[in-house]
Amino acid sequence: MAATSGLEILEPSIFERGAPGRCGMDLPDPGRDARPAIPGSLLRKRPAALPEVSEVEVVRHFTRLSRRNFGVDLGFYPLGSCTMKYNPKACEEAASLPGFTGVHPLFPAALTQGALSVMWALEEALREVTGMAAVSLAPAAGAHGEWTGLRMIRAALRRRGENRTRILVPDTAHGTNPASSSLCGFQAVEVKSSEAGLLDPEAVARAMDGDVAALMVTNPNTLGLFERDLPRIAALVHEKGGFVYGDGANLNALLGKVRPASLGLDVIQLNLHKTFSTPHGGGGPGAGPVGAAPALEPFLPVPRVVRGEDGSLSLSEDFPDSIGRIRSFHGQFLVLVRALAYIRGLGAAGLRRVAEVAVLNANYVRRRLEGTYHLPYPGPCMHEVVFSDRRQARAGVHTMDIAKRLMDHGFHPPTVYFPLIVSGALMIEPTETEDKATLDEFIAAMLEIAREAEEDPGRLHQAPHRTSVSRADEVLAARKPVLTWPERGESPS
Repeated sequence: MAATSGLEILEPSIFERGAPGRCGMDLPDPGRDARPAIPGSLLRKRPAALPEVSEVEVVRHFTRLSRRNFGVDLGFYPLGSCTMKYNPKACEEAASLPGFTGVHPLFPAALTQGALSVMWALEEALREVTGMAAVSLAPAAGAHGEWTGLRMIRAALRRRGENRTRILVPDTAHGTNPASSSLCGFQAVEVKSSEAGLLDPEAVARAMDGDVAALMVTNPNTLGLFERDLPRIAALVHEKGGFVYGDGANLNALLGKVRPASLGLDVIQLNLHKTFSTPHGGGGPGAGPVGAAPALEPFLPVPRVVRGEDGSLSLSEDFPDSIGRIRSFHGQFLVLVRALAYIRGLGAAGLRRVAEVAVLNANYVRRRLEGTYHLPYPGPCMHEVVFSDRRQARAGVHTMDIAKRLMDHGFHPPTVYFPLIVSGALMIEPTETEDKATLDEFIAAMLEIAREAEEDPGRLHQAPHRTSVSRADEVLAARKPVLTWPERGESPS
């Protein structure tokens, strides 16, 4: 089967529905006098080519399409570094309460004490989780939190009269770190990891000088490994006057076990849409609160939630060293509600259990697949494990073939070809929400794919076989995307 754009595999009958004169609604004629006066130059010369369909056709059409999608509510979604986990519906219910959905950011503080109480309580909870001196809920996403933290570092350096220009970024850092550095006017400088996949204190010491503003580090890193030398490395950076930025995207592995501040971090962003219950993916919504150590707390963005002498809460901009506003309104509020509901629902012991089960699940997958798939960095991992296609590549089967074949087994593929330091990477994050039975099914599928790679590699080259869309030409899809369904008689290509 030749690779296709995928569009032509969807039979036209899926979209070509309806018949002339068919209608799904009956609206009263408002009368000629009630129609708006539209200039003749703006009137259509012929009716719009809209489908004429009944109500039942519309409902069935979109229901049918929805069943072609894959989501975490349907099955295992092992994307590494993204934490695509199932989230409790109780958190969705909390975020759907009318008092939260109906609040407006321009309401006076007297009418928003409930919403402000949620924000205050969430800040306190995240302070406890991270060990930081203060937390801002303003950033809209993880990368926005990175940008905010780096701006705070830049402001602190300028307050000291320094204009440092470089950020050290390990090769195992989260993918957005170099871009965030560049957006804040810094030059990202890569630091190579050791053979163990960890940040080498000696490598940091060699790179660290008076022009380095900060080290950005993801812990656990994108290999799923805990940076055990981070306190020593942080001390080296601080000794030269730099700051340590922590990317908290992988916080699932640390909840209740390690406070990032105790590792020497000066600022950290947290991805509420990964760790704290907002469904991740689809482009949003998200939230990336930043926590700051005492040295950077004055530079947190405004407005900040403050409590008055009478106990009432308000949003204040009375922080002279702040980097200022970073968006029009304050935070992705309903994401904040979900996060607080998640934290309060689990409690301290429950959060610790999240980390324990996330790490247990990843190591179970690692142990069961080790020996069948190449493990570039052997030994225990944290919340995710990274394999490569080295063994299957001997038969001409590569990471993309494995990922596409998994779809035939009913699983979403893991993250592929990342991190970049692992050739042909397969990054698997089971998360804490998957049970052993599901993991066993996934492992059995991976073992079956490895067997096929040896006995029938051609079958993997043509996968997936059971999906409504065959393997797409991803390069063509990126360069020449087809964004509309063709008119009758036109070719979809």
